[in-house]
Amino acid sequence: MNSSIIPLPERCRPKILEEYIGQKHILSDGKIIKSILENKKIFSLILWGDSGTGKTTLAKLIANHCDLDSHFLSSISAGVGDVRKVISLGQKNRKDGKQTLLFLDEIHRFNKAQQDAVLGAVESGDIILIGATTENPSFSVISPLLSRTRVVKLNLFTEDELEQILLNAIETDQILSESQTFLSKEILRKMVKLAGGDARRGLNLLETVFYIAKENEITLDHLDEAIKNSVLYYDKAGDKHYDTISAFIKSLRGSDPDAAVYYLAKMLLAGEDPMFVARRMVILASEDIGNAVPQALSMSVSTMTAVQNIGMPESRIILSQCAIFLASSPKSNASYVAINSANEIAANSNFEIPLYLRNAPTDLMKNMGYKEGYKYPHDFPSGFVEETYLPKEISRKMFYFPTELGSEKNIKNRLKQLWIKLKKYN
Repeated sequence: MNSSIIPLPERCRPKILEEYIGQKHILSDGKIIKSILENKKIFSLILWGDSGTGKTTLAKLIANHCDLDSHFLSSISAGVGDVRKVISLGQKNRKDGKQTLLFLDEIHRFNKAQQDAVLGAVESGDIILIGATTENPSFSVISPLLSRTRVVKLNLFTEDELEQILLNAIETDQILSESQTFLSKEILRKMVKLAGGDARRGLNLLETVFYIAKENEITLDHLDEAIKNSVLYYDKAGDKHYDTISAFIKSLRGSDPDAAVYYLAKMLLAGEDPMFVARRMVILASEDIGNAVPQALSMSVSTMTAVQNIGMPESRIILSQCAIFLASSPKSNASYVAINSANEIAANSNFEIPLYLRNAPTDLMKNMGYKEGYKYPHDFPSGFVEETYLPKEISRKMFYFPTELGSEKNIKNRLKQLWIKLKKYN
């Protein structure tokens, strides 16, 4: 095939792991994908990340390295019938001792019934599934399928990584490397920033600007023309929505309701799924507002429910109301920090739960000391008793540090009064 009609991102797709740049958190020694490739032992995965983070490329590297009978389908164009053909082939391959890989791009576009069709084959081992999604799998992939796969999060490329990807393309691609076009460091860095961590976007922009410059030095005018004539900023199918949703979330977090409704309008006009926006606001309500305004979460969940039941165009009003409320609310990430701190300790420890806090459903367990010594708070004045609830090794550890903002100030004062003898929440 004439390579000039193949898009640059496809021409530059890494063929071996050594050519892959970035995602060190999963590709470094001892990390999950590197271990798969080294041991050639594959299990079902959900690759979750923004567009252009290398999900398909990683799947192809795994397929080639592990010598799998691989079938790559897109959930946009494929249906259950296509999936069942692969499953049938997988059953035959399994009898012959060969593993079959089914890659489903944009798996979030499969509805529950379609995802159910894959479930049995994954559970039986007839196929190895690698699903790729730009959506949060917690919302877009059914729970039974999630429990049988491992979710791997891919990050946006850093500016340094993306710069290296573009330089490699210039040096190794047959068409670009033979061109007399000159690209300065300044223009390259601007191109990297415009790509926003999306390698596909960066490579498409690079190819476009080389075409426009026509063997001349690339200027800012060439770059502006490439941007103007390229679909760079948004894709209503969901592949290239990172920039706008990022700006929207950061505007909410930064307490700028005007910027928030602007980016909301931009997304909705581009055809973004209103439910995607609503779900992101639910997350922000807890992550960035939390107990400073507890009703923010209830309002966000109500917004999501209303959007689901009403639809567009009326849902834009509901989304706007919620976005303005969230942007205008006091901010606290204390709950977010608390669970992250607790996760870090919980993941690296196995402390014994105090006996008096454990469940004692049988007489034997009660006789062994389970529940003995438990102080029932309602038996004490004001419904509170000072007690140690954490394991003894971390009995004085604090995870939650409420702020002085909004309702959280009242929460802090109450906790301080309750736990004053332990000198918590000073």
